[in-house]
Amino acid sequence: MRKILLLACFLPTLLLKAQNPLSIPDTLSGNSITLTIRDSVRTWYPGFPTNTIGINAAYLGPTLLLNKGDSILFSVQNQLMDSTTLHWHGLHIPPEDDGGPHTPILPLSSWNPAFTVMDAAGTYWYHPHLHMRTAEHVTKGAAGLIIIRDSTEAQLNLPRRYAVDDFPLVIQSRAFDGSRQFIVETAADSVILVNGTLDPLLQVPAQVVRLRLLNGSTDRVYNLGLQNNQVFYQIGSDGGLLNQPVPMSRLRLAPGERAEILVNLSGMQGQQVYLVSYGSELPDGIYGALNPSSMGMGSIPGYSANLLNGSDFNIVLLDVTNSTTNPVTSIPATLVSVTPYSSTSANLTFPVTIAPQVMGPNGMLNGPFELNGSLFDMNVINHTTSLGYTEIWTIQNNTAIAHPFHVHGLQFYIFERNGLPPPANEAGRKDVVLVYAQETVKIIMRFEDFVNDSVPYMYHCHMLTHEEDGMMGQYIVSGPSSAPEYPLAYGPAVYPNPSSGLFTIALPDMVNGQAHFHIQDVLGKPVYKGTIALKGGEGVLHLAGLPEGAYFLTISHPAGSSATKIFITR
Repeated sequence: MRKILLLACFLPTLLLKAQNPLSIPDTLSGNSITLTIRDSVRTWYPGFPTNTIGINAAYLGPTLLLNKGDSILFSVQNQLMDSTTLHWHGLHIPPEDDGGPHTPILPLSSWNPAFTVMDAAGTYWYHPHLHMRTAEHVTKGAAGLIIIRDSTEAQLNLPRRYAVDDFPLVIQSRAFDGSRQFIVETAADSVILVNGTLDPLLQVPAQVVRLRLLNGSTDRVYNLGLQNNQVFYQIGSDGGLLNQPVPMSRLRLAPGERAEILVNLSGMQGQQVYLVSYGSELPDGIYGALNPSSMGMGSIPGYSANLLNGSDFNIVLLDVTNSTTNPVTSIPATLVSVTPYSSTSANLTFPVTIAPQVMGPNGMLNGPFELNGSLFDMNVINHTTSLGYTEIWTIQNNTAIAHPFHVHGLQFYIFERNGLPPPANEAGRKDVVLVYAQETVKIIMRFEDFVNDSVPYMYHCHMLTHEEDGMMGQYIVSGPSSAPEYPLAYGPAVYPNPSSGLFTIALPDMVNGQAHFHIQDVLGKPVYKGTIALKGGEGVLHLAGLPEGAYFLTISHPAGSSATKIFITR
């Protein structure tokens, strides 16, 4: 009864507050992208500036617009007085470029990952991932969206005009102290920000619109639906489009998960409708439900005092205006072909058991939580697989609360939930799966393209409080790589590097003569070869015709062969 009375008083206030135009992040694109992480200030409450960490902005970062097949050179500038990293969440890239805790960016220094975009069209994101600093840096605003486009998605009749009929919605719950500073790792997350906006209003055209949803919260699970219970259509999950649109009235979204939905607002010009989180409908055992424990015992400190828990609350007010030119007015019948890996192709099964370090009501709910009986150790590799292997991971949750389980470096498919196939909206590519209390989930994945015997990928709970407490493991992919890996210290001296395409090559062992060279992209595909004339051990290489990106350069001469990595920028 208490929660019902609170809800009755709480919602009318929220219904009157949505009045701030929704901020839409700027975009960055191209083959050379610079991101600067820095301390900043943002004022949400007049007279109380809040300390933030932004990326090219005071809070959050730009949306990166990338194309499948592009080679990208990043310059990540860390202007903090603290180390950090930048993890490309959901992307299939080499582990040394993934931005996990093993690749820290020191204070006032930079990091220059370079990789080819291999993922399907979809909505991904980036955020820091330094061990014991992830929650703080993300809470203060260091995160941004990645939108990947490809030729298959381009052929579909879908909204894709950014901020016109295709809108990013980064949903975050945050807590502020009395001085309006962020509180990190707390159950007092009673303030909702969308794209960093309090009480947001988004003007949308009276036609089919696309909402790209990211749960960027530390712990909270959302149960999203429209205020009028209008049906919407989920068209994409973490790793891209589904086989076909899935009609829904509720969408459960856990931390780290993304979803793309279509909402048909045709004929609704002049109307307003809220996107709502129906927390009152969440079952026990989920952070955001009335009771976070599935067993009715234990408590999270401060949880019951948070009015969002177990309540319905507004996310963003959609204000329907005139339709645009050439509007999309219908929902497509089909999307793309998505074929999960077959279980018969699996090379092995890897069990992952989630359990509290200390048994008892509070341990079952608050942790620390162990994976296979261990807390995270940077010096311990928890699993080793082989290039080309297909594996089924069996995730068994022996705790009283649901955990969003994330795997770095690839997209997987949900194979089973407690022995049953996943629902249609979870049948696509995923990198986060919400594993409910006392549930067993099987996921199937394939390890392709990249190996590294020294830099691992992570897997962990994406409730950042749990991750920081040690609910994380790491795995290595071993075997022959499809792309050459050369240490930068080995090979010819190349300068300037990066270059717009004109490189000087220095081979001191060879004074005069001809040398052969060949160039491969980061996937090992040959892209160019020829000869270079050397005089006094040096020669000039003209590569202005190659696209921007990272390449492997191999020089062959009478003394042998040597190689290095080069970067072309414009």
